[in-house]
Amino acid sequence: MNLINILGDRLREMLADFIRITPQLAIGLLVLLVTWVAAKFARRIADRLLGRTHVRGTLVNLAETLVNVLIWLIGMMIASSIVLPGVTPANLLAVLGLGSVAVGFAFKDIFENFLAGVLIMLRRKMRIGDMIECQDVEGKVEHITLRDTHLRHLSNELVLVPNAYLFKNPVKILTDDSKRRHQVEVGVSYDADLDEAAAIIEAAVRSAQWVDAERRIDVFAREFGDSAITFLVRWWAGSKPYEAHRSRDAVVRSIKRALDEGGVEIPFPNRTLTFKEPLPLRPTKERLADRAAASSGSPDDGQ
Repeated sequence: MNLINILGDRLREMLADFIRITPQLAIGLLVLLVTWVAAKFARRIADRLLGRTHVRGTLVNLAETLVNVLIWLIGMMIASSIVLPGVTPANLLAVLGLGSVAVGFAFKDIFENFLAGVLIMLRRKMRIGDMIECQDVEGKVEHITLRDTHLRHLSNELVLVPNAYLFKNPVKILTDDSKRRHQVEVGVSYDADLDEAAAIIEAAVRSAQWVDAERRIDVFAREFGDSAITFLVRWWAGSKPYEAHRSRDAVVRSIKRALDEGGVEIPFPNRTLTFKEPLPLRPTKERLADRAAASSGSPDDGQ
């Protein structure tokens, strides 16, 4: 009976405590309701404000989520302080601070890629559809998330690159402009007139298809090769990989055709061999005699 009485007294105390804090619970629920409404309107306002800018859609969603989480954190802290007066915002902030440090150490790489993704999205240069090169990876940017970037190789493989990798290393954006400069090397024979050869090459490049003839075309004599004098030829054409291959094909064909028509030789590799003077040979009779003497000897002669 004593146990039943103790249990009954305890239940009555709990009910009295619940009735006593009922107004606080009601106010806390009202605070959470106001927080829900404020978070909803804040998301709409952030969406309208950021929608007028050129910020990427993923970054807009991130900003809306951060605003929503911040409002909910504030609302829950206020509601907790009302329902549980012993819990102060300072105590909650201290707990959140310790928890964030522990989570930060545990998920260092994830947060590193997350922050790198945010900074990459803030860049205006690297866009969806750009061809990029970074260390040993290259491809077309298909999608940028908060953790990794999706690159499509020219051979159609998809590579997921961590954002921290792209943020820490230099990134070459090949399609930042619609045109970029390409180059190829051409060798002519040593007996060719270099001025005439350079003029033929420049005219051939200028007349080649897919080449931007309005921009400068460079033909520089570069070095003395083993069998030819090498020219460095540079021109401007489309920046995409297919456009680069297409213009290089047209330029090489045009240069070869023009040099053949102009009588300028594109030499094969030549190699000069120098032989030393041969040693004097003994007369044939003496060699035959030596062989006969060697063959007539007995195996027991050495004993």
